[in-house]
Amino acid sequence: MKQCKVFVPFGALGAGISDEAFERGVALGPDIISTDAGSTDSGPYYLGSGRGKYARRAVKRDMERLIQAAHALHIPITVGSAGTCGSDLGVDELAAICQEICGEQGISAKLAKIYTQQDPQYLKEKYRAGRVRALEGAPDITEAVFDECTTIVGLAGAEPFMEALGQGADIVVCGRATDTAVIAAYPLMKGCDAAACWHAAKSAECGGLCTTDPQGGGVFLTIDETGFTVEATAPGSRCTPYSVSAHLLYENADPVRLTEPGVVVDTAASRYTQLENGRVRVEGTRLERTPYTMKLEGASPAGYQTISLVGIRDRGVMQDPLRWLKNLSQYMESALQKMGVAGESYRYELRPYGYNAVYGGPVPKGYVPNELGVMLTVTADTQELATQVAKAFNPYLLHFPVHRDQQLPSFAFPYSPAETERGRLYAFRLYHVAELDDPLEGCRICCETIGKEAGRNE
Repeated sequence: MKQCKVFVPFGALGAGISDEAFERGVALGPDIISTDAGSTDSGPYYLGSGRGKYARRAVKRDMERLIQAAHALHIPITVGSAGTCGSDLGVDELAAICQEICGEQGISAKLAKIYTQQDPQYLKEKYRAGRVRALEGAPDITEAVFDECTTIVGLAGAEPFMEALGQGADIVVCGRATDTAVIAAYPLMKGCDAAACWHAAKSAECGGLCTTDPQGGGVFLTIDETGFTVEATAPGSRCTPYSVSAHLLYENADPVRLTEPGVVVDTAASRYTQLENGRVRVEGTRLERTPYTMKLEGASPAGYQTISLVGIRDRGVMQDPLRWLKNLSQYMESALQKMGVAGESYRYELRPYGYNAVYGGPVPKGYVPNELGVMLTVTADTQELATQVAKAFNPYLLHFPVHRDQQLPSFAFPYSPAETERGRLYAFRLYHVAELDDPLEGCRICCETIGKEAGRNE
């Protein structure tokens, strides 16, 4: 029976794994080590700037482990969404880390770099041809959006990974890719059941999240011609039918169906069976073929921001925080207008943490908080203006009374200076798909030898 064993050590390169969990995953004898390295979970900044979320030292630590283990086992590595957002810069930075590691360890390896950052002109041609369409909840766009975005990436499917591995790559570093494609690619190459490959990849995409100890470590997949088996590698952790099946809901609106490039995974008839030693066997998953599309993610600049935080434990404010915030807002809007700051030149928010800052809705009747942390967020076209407005708020965040005829109260800034400049902001602009004629369209694959024989391009 055709079979492929995949070790997924963590849900994101740089997040780390315990020695015990990693060593057990390696000891189980994988055919490949695969991991995701990014996401849009942390907002548009990383995509807009092209920069990574995790510290370089943490990424290098994790990557060094993968390279050493894969070299000892003579197996390949696949990494998707390099540098968090999957920009070309993220691919190059992770490739440079791999080069460092191989040079330091005396290892020679063939590195494949898959670039998925998109050319605006290419996308405009797709758009004009009616081959770019919005996903649910996406903003309306015009052709100008493609030029306004500082970074646009396309999410690679399994085919670019398969192409790179087919060229003999030892390490595959890909730009933005679907979380599942990086894991599903090698088992698909080995002839395992396609539905099982994709379903297994979805189950393991976040490492230990499909186990009883989500923070404990990685997972190990054994995929074959009829299904797959998944097991935890961390000591004391196990997989259950519940923990594995529930992961289909992670970042997926449909609890039964999962859409990937060119396929839809249907788990309506899937059977989850508990095996010994905390393993789960999954069979019965079905697959539907669909027209091939590549999801697009794009972000553009959205101004500059300055924030300020104040701690309040005033009994009068606590009785009706929203009234106090409303009075403060009205006072400051009038004061700023008198200062010559036009209302359309900035925007601000006052969020009372400890009251309703997170969800913004009504609080339970009679609820009186013990204290509040009020966060002022000012956004403007320039950093100077954002900070000017925040500084104007400063004395009133510190002393504004509930009633105008009261003596001024005193609150507390936890930091000095009270204003923190956050720099340039970005906003998501693209949540669309582009229709492709070829699964490799929109990707560029470059191979080179790194380490002992570095510098040889192929």
